[in-house]
Amino acid sequence: MQDFSGLPKTLSKALSAQGYTAPTPVQEAVTDPGLRGLDLLVSAQTGSGKTVGFGLAIADDLLDEAGRFGRPAAPLALVIAPTRELALQVRREFDWLFSEAGIVTASAVGGMDARTERRSIERGAHIIVATPGRLRDHVGRGVVDLSDLRAVVLDEADEMLDMGFSEDLEFILDHTPEDRRTLLFSATVPRGIAKLAQTYQKEDTRRIEVGNAREQHSDITYLALTVTPSDIEKAIINLLRFHEAHTAIVFANTRSMVARLSAKFSNRGFSVVSLSGELSQAERTHALQALRDGRARVCIATDVAARGIDLPGLELVIHADLPTNAEALLHRSGRTGRAGRKGTSVLIVPDRQRGKAQRLLKFARLEADWRAPPSAEDVLARDEERMLADPAWDEPMSTEDQVFADRLLEGRTPAQIAAAFLRLYRDRHSAPEILGTVSEPKTRKRRDVADFGPSTWFSLSLGRKDRAEPRWLLPMLCRNAGISKDAIGAIRVQYQETFVEISDAVISSMKQELGESLDLEQGAKLTELPGQPDFDASPKGPPGDAFEPSKPRGKRFDGKDKARRTKTDHRSDDRPKRDKPKGEFRSDAPGAGGGKPNKGKPKGAGPRAESAGESKTSKGKPVKGKAGNGKPRVDKDKPGKGQSNKDKPGKGGSKMSSKLRHKGKSGDRPSEGPTPPRFKTRAGKGPDARPMRKK
Repeated sequence: MQDFSGLPKTLSKALSAQGYTAPTPVQEAVTDPGLRGLDLLVSAQTGSGKTVGFGLAIADDLLDEAGRFGRPAAPLALVIAPTRELALQVRREFDWLFSEAGIVTASAVGGMDARTERRSIERGAHIIVATPGRLRDHVGRGVVDLSDLRAVVLDEADEMLDMGFSEDLEFILDHTPEDRRTLLFSATVPRGIAKLAQTYQKEDTRRIEVGNAREQHSDITYLALTVTPSDIEKAIINLLRFHEAHTAIVFANTRSMVARLSAKFSNRGFSVVSLSGELSQAERTHALQALRDGRARVCIATDVAARGIDLPGLELVIHADLPTNAEALLHRSGRTGRAGRKGTSVLIVPDRQRGKAQRLLKFARLEADWRAPPSAEDVLARDEERMLADPAWDEPMSTEDQVFADRLLEGRTPAQIAAAFLRLYRDRHSAPEILGTVSEPKTRKRRDVADFGPSTWFSLSLGRKDRAEPRWLLPMLCRNAGISKDAIGAIRVQYQETFVEISDAVISSMKQELGESLDLEQGAKLTELPGQPDFDASPKGPPGDAFEPSKPRGKRFDGKDKARRTKTDHRSDDRPKRDKPKGEFRSDAPGAGGGKPNKGKPKGAGPRAESAGESKTSKGKPVKGKAGNGKPRVDKDKPGKGQSNKDKPGKGGSKMSSKLRHKGKSGDRPSEGPTPPRFKTRAGKGPDARPMRKK
């Protein structure tokens, strides 16, 4: 179909009024007479006219023989889009496309008044354009009657799945008639889209791919501008001034970046609006309307505006932050170059992210022209070109213009008038920025050991015992000695010291910088060695001291200490458990039970063990003993022997209940009663002796 002659007259008239003379490739493909009534899975480049295309595709299912709609009642078609902006835009497109056919549309969009939507739907509508979440809510509440539904269109289906709307879409499609027609429009067809099509589309579904997704969009020119990180905003200002586009979008990755750029550009005299997820639906609608009306010319936006937004006259897309993936790059750039119009997509590339930008372009199968951003001189020269090309120079002068021109020439030369006009012209625009010079990317080559040249070994007074690592030793040496990292060769970290190889070419300047003592920061010191050090002769450190990156950085323990740490050691410190010291047993302590020396007392003996029904023999070995009634044997004459902790006043059943609780400063003795033998002292003898822990 080379024109729209085969369509109903109502549609042909509406298309002609909008300036359409011939269908785009995707519109021609979906309106093929052989595809009438079939389910379609369509993938095409962004900006290819898909909205009008699926409107024309479902027209035969909705219109009568005269090309008109009947009385509005239950909806005949659903169009589901991922974002509010795209849904409202589809509704506007359908309003003019089916205006001659008498269409009545309704919307079900998140962020809008649900009560207003409900009243509009209940009054009757031919087509409902919705987002998945709000439409599911209306369907679940019984607001939307889907019994008369003839067609369902999923626009940007891949984006809806990425946003997590899979469950909502399945719920909606499960409530639609089985004989409906289902059209899926998606820029790509990932596995999720294929599964959705297999589940909810008929067996005779036709797969349509318009254009080659691997080919670059012919109407979009891609530029990559390398700048220093501090010149990103300045480069964007110069770009906006250089192109003076009717409408431009600047994409950023975060809301904070959007807010900062909006404030900065507004202060520089640009008419700016912003779009981000934190704005309400009313604020988004006003911002987009300001761009369409020409009241604003620059939009600062996050990726919320990367899909489905169609702004007439959008000529320039600027990526202030590099996109996160190739798909985002394509959808951002697809806001321009739509419906046969030309556009420019510019990537602002900090010099350190040049590799990332090249990978993005490679994955997106795009070719970009790498160049420097427009300089201040380039912007001023372009201003002069636009000024001289203005058609006002060739317009005939009116009588009023001639009178004022004569007044200007009185006492002024033509050169003075021309210079004043140029200054007034420039004052109406923001002044361009002066940009720094970006150094050419260096090709880093792996340095061969043989190419290092003559060198001298030095000993650095830091080693593994000081947690020395090459990753912070190298910058410390460069910082203190005033040398570059290329002048440093091998770095061998030992236990007590570190051997460093330094090029002979910089030793004299290094000694002049450090002085003869070769002192570094924080007490570190270099010592020149007469030759290559013997690494094997360097002290290896104590056993188990070798640094292992996989182990946590903390206090080390040898194998014996770890073996002695048992579950019965309830101490909060990290010292290894030691054997119980041999000390004198206090006979006057509560629960002493006879005042025998505490020698060789087995684990589990003492007041706690006896409370569980154990008693001691004359040899000090624990034996189980029970009274005739099966209860633990209790000796009432000896307090503390055979008594449970609950029977002792002021003590509970916790593990630490045998400690004597008292008030006073740390280290004070209790006012009454001696200290329990277990906590009296831990001095003992030998290397493990240490004072009692104070509570």
